[in-house]
Parts: sequence; structure tokens; C-alpha cells
Amino acid sequence: MTTSPLASAPFAWGSIPPSDAGFAPDLDERLDKAIADKSAWGLHGVVVTRKGKLVLERYFTGEDEVWGAPRGRVVFSPDTLHDLRSVTKSILGLLYGIALDLGKVPAPDQTLIAQFPEYAHAATDPRLQRLTVAHALTMTLGFDWNEDIPYQDPSNSEIQMERAPDRLRYIFSRPFISDPGTRWIYGAAGTELIGQLLVKGTDQSLPDFARANLFDPLGIGPTEWTKGFNGQPAPASGLRMTPRDLARIGQLILNRGQWDGRQIVSTDWLAKSSQPYVPCDEQRRYGYFWYSGDLQYGQRPNRPLAHWVGGFGYGGQRLFVMPDLEIVVAITCGNYADEKQWMPPIRVIRDVVLAGLR
Repeated sequence: MTTSPLASAPFAWGSIPPSDAGFAPDLDERLDKAIADKSAWGLHGVVVTRKGKLVLERYFTGEDEVWGAPRGRVVFSPDTLHDLRSVTKSILGLLYGIALDLGKVPAPDQTLIAQFPEYAHAATDPRLQRLTVAHALTMTLGFDWNEDIPYQDPSNSEIQMERAPDRLRYIFSRPFISDPGTRWIYGAAGTELIGQLLVKGTDQSLPDFARANLFDPLGIGPTEWTKGFNGQPAPASGLRMTPRDLARIGQLILNRGQWDGRQIVSTDWLAKSSQPYVPCDEQRRYGYFWYSGDLQYGQRPNRPLAHWVGGFGYGGQRLFVMPDLEIVVAITCGNYADEKQWMPPIRVIRDVVLAGLR
């Protein structure tokens, strides 16, 4: 468990009734109804804040796991750590921006293979020489990479990378199926490369750099970072954190990178992180390890759109930040290997949080 004796006192979320935050007073009941109707299942934790105040906080009991290892039935509470899975990628993106401002890592426009010269001849395809750091940050490397199959399947590309004797050689040896920058292909290749650049540039482990430069300044409590098959903290999916502390990451984004009068992440990096560089599908776009999109809300015929920026993780882990509405929603779930795992979080957002706005 990673914490620091020099960490500031944990930030205490103040709570206000939903009606004082512009919501219907029955926000709790709306969540209960979604669960009773089985439109939202497998929930472990739901934290909703508005303007820096807790509006809704609920925890449940359910089966859980740590990076695929069963934990059994867990009674969740505000202090229970939870896998963030690929929300880790989004937090990794913030860490890269911090390291860039410190002059520790190459800028997004820098050639990627130049940072790993020992792999310059891993492939004969000339497109390898055209890859930039930005292509890793936006998952537009163009490599043949398949994480659409279960992670229990040994042919899953992330699992193959994990088991490879040299994971960087495995990445750079992948054949291209599109030109760099032209197509979003989900996968851990980009985060593995960015994680390596962070460790090399800062001369610190990911947990140590995160603790000193992001977690401690935000007053985030204990965290864990699960190690991959190579014994190193997994940059793609290893972070464990409480939903309250995950919401704090969202509040930092609402604060335009500032916390307690200090600029933790530059506003320029946050703007680049949420810029829609490439479409993921009809609803989502992708920036520097952060998704973005729009959702309708309200009761009027011409309903407005709520713009959101978010981190998505396997099993239903979610962080939604809605800057225009000053809302943060952190959700943890246990719907691992459920082919409909995406449904409960979006229904909480759509049918509870946005539908509850007044």
C-alpha cells in the first residue's frame, strides 16, 4: 500500500443535500430504483459531487477481484481500495503532463522510436520511424492489437505482451494495420510505452512519482499499484484507489489543474488531454488517455448536452467529469467479464445523475 509520511491531511469532502446542489431531493431513491429494476447491477461504489461537495455517496457488497485474482465477497466502504483498471491510463496521462512540465519526458511531437533506440530495427516497416509520443498517448500507433477478446484468453494482445520476455520488442514488432494517427485501436501498447518513458525520465517508479507529484498534493490517501508479470507496476491497469479519491482526481480537472492554490497539472496539458483527436465510436472521442463525449439531460424538448471527460476501466470502473455542470461521478463495479459491463455506469450517469438535475 503506497502512502507517504509527508502526505497532507486527507481532504475531507463536505456534504450537501441533493436539493441544495440543483438535484431532485430523491437522488438516493433514484439509484435504488435503478438497482431494483436491474438496470444497474454489480455496483460497488458511487460517489457524486457538485461544486466540490458530496451530493451522493453509496457503497455496496459484492464479489470482487484484484487484477483477476478473486477476493471473494467484499463489504465496501469509503476506505476500501478498488481496482481502477484502465482508469489508470487516464491518471498516467496526467502524470506524463506533470513530468513534461518538469522537463523529464519528451514532448508529444517527438519521435517515439528515438526514445528507445535499441528497438529501432525491431521492424522493417518504415512507419515505425514515423511514430510519435502523441500516437502512444492517443492510441493511434496503428499496430495490430486486439484486446476485444477476454483477458482470460491467451491470444489477447495485452496478455501476450505481459508474457513476452521483452515486452517493448513485442510492441515494436507488431505489424501495422493502419497508418500512425489515423485510427484508434484500444490497447495497452501506448500506456506501456508512456509508462516506460516516465520511469526512465523521472528515475522513479510510477507509484513514487505519482505519490510525490499528484497524490500527496491532492491529499489522496493510501493507494496500491498492482505489478505486472515483469514485477513492475502495471501502467495500463494496476492502480487501486478509493472512489472518494478517484473523485478528487475529477475535481482537480474541474479546478483546471489547480489544488489548494497550487498548479498540479498545467491547464495546457488538460486541454490537450481532452481534445478529441480521434473518434472511438459514435459516442466517444479520445485525447491523451482521456475519453470525451456529450450526453443529453433535462426535461425540456430541446434538451441541452452535458459535455464530459472521462476515464473508463474494465469491469465498469468510471470517472466522469462534467465541467459545464461542475459535476464529478466516480463509479466502481465488479462486472468483470460481463459483456454488458458498460451498461450500469452509463445508466447511473443518465438515469440517476443527469435525470435528477433540476
